[in-house]
Amino acid sequence: MPLIPEEPQIHESAQGPRATPASGRTAPTPRPVPGPRPVAPPRPGRPGPLRPAPPVQRTPHDVAVAKPAVPGPTAPASAPTPVSAAPQIQLIPASAAGALDAAEEAVDLLLESGRPPGEVLVITTGEQHPWAAHELSFGEAAYWAQHDAGDDVFYADATAASRVASRPVVVVAVNGGSVAAVAEGLPLAHARAGALLIVCGDPQQINSVLGVGV
Repeated sequence: MPLIPEEPQIHESAQGPRATPASGRTAPTPRPVPGPRPVAPPRPGRPGPLRPAPPVQRTPHDVAVAKPAVPGPTAPASAPTPVSAAPQIQLIPASAAGALDAAEEAVDLLLESGRPPGEVLVITTGEQHPWAAHELSFGEAAYWAQHDAGDDVFYADATAASRVASRPVVVVAVNGGSVAAVAEGLPLAHARAGALLIVCGDPQQINSVLGVGV
């Protein structure tokens, strides 16, 4: 009889994957896919993997500093309170003959109260003050130089009142002179007085010229 070659036996362990399970066998249940693995601790001598820095939690103060403040509408500045420029007027009743002496007493009281001499101006409507007459004897240049220095009481005639500079206190001696000199000298003296105008003379004449009740 002819010999039939035996088919080689294939061990089950050497078989490849099967598309379908063999008859009588149950297909294995697929295992779940594992998630991301935790990062392994770094080995000694080797740097570990870089991790993003945790977010910094800012305090309200830090946030306020980081964000620039938006300027709001600016409130309009309040207008300054207007200050009256009119000086105070004081009247010392005196006759034409005694007006100069009354003016001298007023100047003495001002200086004794602490008023600096350079803040006082004396104007006469009639005869010049003896100091002015004496200083003018050395020439008008020397006379007006003392006026420009402004460090002492200055005496001037009403006709020169338009040339003198303003001072905080002006004292007027209505010691005579023409009606025109008085009518011109008193308004100029009022305009030159910064804080106080003292007028020594006839109250009715002074009121008629200045037009104020004094």
